[in-house]
Amino acid sequence: MAGLVYLITGGCGFLGNHLVRLLIEKEDKLAEVRVFDKHVDSTLNALSTERTKVVVIQGDITDYSSVLEASRGADVVIHTASIVDVWHKIPENRIALVNVTGTENVINACVECGIESLVYTSSMEVIGPNVNGDHFVRGNEDTPYKVEHTMAYPKSKAKAEKIVLEANGTKIKGGKTLYTCSLRPTGIYGEGHQLIKAFYDKGAERGGMIIGGIPESSEHGRVYAGNVAWMHVLAAQALVERPMTVGGEAFFCYDDSPYKSYEDFNMLFLSKFNFRLVRMPLLVLWFLALLNDLLRWIVSPLYNYTPLLNSYTFAVASTSFTVSQIKPSDSSSTGLCTTGNNVWPTHRNGLIHSLWITTRTPNVNSTTSTCTM
Repeated sequence: MAGLVYLITGGCGFLGNHLVRLLIEKEDKLAEVRVFDKHVDSTLNALSTERTKVVVIQGDITDYSSVLEASRGADVVIHTASIVDVWHKIPENRIALVNVTGTENVINACVECGIESLVYTSSMEVIGPNVNGDHFVRGNEDTPYKVEHTMAYPKSKAKAEKIVLEANGTKIKGGKTLYTCSLRPTGIYGEGHQLIKAFYDKGAERGGMIIGGIPESSEHGRVYAGNVAWMHVLAAQALVERPMTVGGEAFFCYDDSPYKSYEDFNMLFLSKFNFRLVRMPLLVLWFLALLNDLLRWIVSPLYNYTPLLNSYTFAVASTSFTVSQIKPSDSSSTGLCTTGNNVWPTHRNGLIHSLWITTRTPNVNSTTSTCTM
């Protein structure tokens, strides 16, 4: 029996990179993995083994012809390609083009090429936190929640997820059926995470000081990128082996990482570089978020002002959003959220090590001893 061919869109990105490496390691039936991305990392070609061929393909997810060509002969598609922007850095129409139209292109290519299995990388933000500050504590996929989107990114992800799940059961070329599922990671962290590096750089500029103010009671679920990648591998295997069980379903992705506020979670890493968290009153932080929104609007004709803190990121960070268990239905038997026992310490040290070897700390006293694996 011939091995499976996987196509991973966005495979050179943060999550995609973890996914490619884990897929090669864990998928015994893998014959070829195609890494499709606009900005390619040609070093991934070197991951080829005697058993598995790695092919890096440069292409644009918004160009249907290139998506179609990359899809020919594939058995499984894992669609991670997406624009993530909650800072107004990228025009809304561009976000919609990549996240929604790009997803439509992937589905159409699956139909045309007779590909039966499609896993979509969604986000917890298709559900929340919402801008009203309604907490979602130890919830699951069936927990009632008022979904209300104001930013282009969560809007686009919600629309794309809806399209993917509605495509489940679509008849495809060759008389077969397309089966789809969607994975909703909570806040992802791990090696190669640019946002935690941005916080690191800001702290280094301030001599090791991190400015915050989010209450410790505002808990957020965070999940290690390697575990999210593993959940994608499990989801793909489930779609291939028992499609009627998971087809058309959405699942939250989480692991054993501790529930903490965004700031306190980040400090679990940054404190190892002798960074310190300086808290300001929550009301002051809220005012600064509104001020940043106002400044962005005033200078927008001349300059694209995109600070990390705005009213949306403030609302998200200050609103609890945690997941307690996998979908309480027959689909729970897939074990999509199984990650092993107490894996958190290893991933924590791995990210600390990653930050240490990829950054310079001229104003911060950091030593190799804090980065021991």
